[in-house]
Amino acid sequence: MKELELNIAGMTCDHCAVSIEKNLSKLNGIQKTDVSYPKGKATVSFDESTLDKASVIEAVNQTGKYQVVGESGKEQTGENHYSLIIIGGGSAAFAAAIRASELGGTALIINKGLPTGGTCVNVGCVPSKTLIRTAEAFHNASHPRFEGIETTATISDFKKVIEQKREMVRDLRQEKYVNVIKDDPSITLIEGYGKLIQTNQVQVNNSTYTGENILIATGASPFIPEIPGLKEAGYLTNESAYELEELPEELIILGGGYIALENAQLFSRLGSKVTVLQRSEHVLSDQPEELATALTGYLEEEGLSILTNTDILEVTKTGNKRSIRFTLNGEGKEFKADQILVATGRQGNTEHLNLESAGIYTKGRGYIPVDETMRTNVANIFAAGDILGERQFVYTAAYEGKIAAENAMRDSHGKADFSVLPWVIFTDPQVAGVGMDEQQAEEAGVNYQATKLTLDNVPRSIAARDTRGYIKLIRNKDNDRLIGARILAPEGSELLMELALAMRHGVTVQSLKSEFHPYLTLSEGIKLAALTFDKDVKKLSCCAV
Repeated sequence: MKELELNIAGMTCDHCAVSIEKNLSKLNGIQKTDVSYPKGKATVSFDESTLDKASVIEAVNQTGKYQVVGESGKEQTGENHYSLIIIGGGSAAFAAAIRASELGGTALIINKGLPTGGTCVNVGCVPSKTLIRTAEAFHNASHPRFEGIETTATISDFKKVIEQKREMVRDLRQEKYVNVIKDDPSITLIEGYGKLIQTNQVQVNNSTYTGENILIATGASPFIPEIPGLKEAGYLTNESAYELEELPEELIILGGGYIALENAQLFSRLGSKVTVLQRSEHVLSDQPEELATALTGYLEEEGLSILTNTDILEVTKTGNKRSIRFTLNGEGKEFKADQILVATGRQGNTEHLNLESAGIYTKGRGYIPVDETMRTNVANIFAAGDILGERQFVYTAAYEGKIAAENAMRDSHGKADFSVLPWVIFTDPQVAGVGMDEQQAEEAGVNYQATKLTLDNVPRSIAARDTRGYIKLIRNKDNDRLIGARILAPEGSELLMELALAMRHGVTVQSLKSEFHPYLTLSEGIKLAALTFDKDVKKLSCCAV
């Protein structure tokens, strides 16, 4: 005999509960039913030899008035049965587990590798951004932008900087992950590597767990290219660089993406001599060259060395120094440094999953493809977060986890929507974007117009003596709606949500122009940028209209 506890939407009175009981009692194999309108639940016991779960749920749904929106319960022969088994312990996993619990299900989180919380809180967003702010404070203290002010700054104890970072990571891991689920009886967290046995079973620590649905949310880790001598010489990644207790005098960074550039500026501002080696023609190879070139210039003004069109040949180590041989535009070069940080991309964490046992296939660097409902090629197995290899942001991972849980629990097909996705690179000036750039608009056949406002036209930036960067807006000329933006500006990320909401809700550029934007705020730059579609803001007075 098997017992199910179903969460039922649509009941409005006790008579509804009686009607559902009558429907269920007509099924051959039903042993017992107990439907509660106040609780919105039905407890059903049935003989699995004559009846299956799908038929029980259909008996509730077929009236059209009521809908099973979640189910939980355990086979009476064992306690290792869950509504949703989640392999992974980051933001996607926790969002999915919490949503499954809200829908009345039980969730098992299986995590190993990084501590609870995954990449973001342990080795990604949290440690990097607090260290970026640390470096920014140190840099600004030593480089005042105002005349008549002289300041100096000293790092007296670099180990204390790292310990403060560790303390923040520990606190946020506890507060935003462990404590969030510790009192939820519907969510279980165990440590171990989850291994698929079949499409509804996972083995961990020599125990087998059965789930109606499975979510793979194992994330991604640094991709290390096959470079002769690199492994033997030793290298850093974002997972180890933030644990250094001694600042390297010289640091070479391989790669030119956002992880490479954020860390390059971070360590340079703290005092390391940093060289960036990038294979492609410019850094941020997935962004417009204009933006990449401008950012490169600002970073080089601070003392960073950024070399593009490079090809790494070999890495060796002598004493405490690492030597790297490479070509620059075809010409042979050799540099030496204390440390090498590898930031050449990411790869999916699929090593322990035994995906072939469930028929799950991968693509690229071990990533798992899914459809818009977060389903893999196996209907009851979902994937979310960095393991997808598409949008490696903590906020999209959580969103994907929630979508996956809802579709799993409700057997529904809700689709994820990434049509308006803001993103940020936390260099200084920051790089921020949403929607299309000009090339993408051209390729999409949109009748577009772009405008660019440099920050020397924004009063807030002028007053702050920091006019690095610009705001670029792109609109559809046919309907005056924004289709994209690219921003290079100190704290430019704070401008993103106005633009994202405008795109989401079809706000026209004319409407942006007409809204009040307080004078001497950075957000005023959005209004000024919108005005530049048909006006020269240099010819307008303050608080231009």
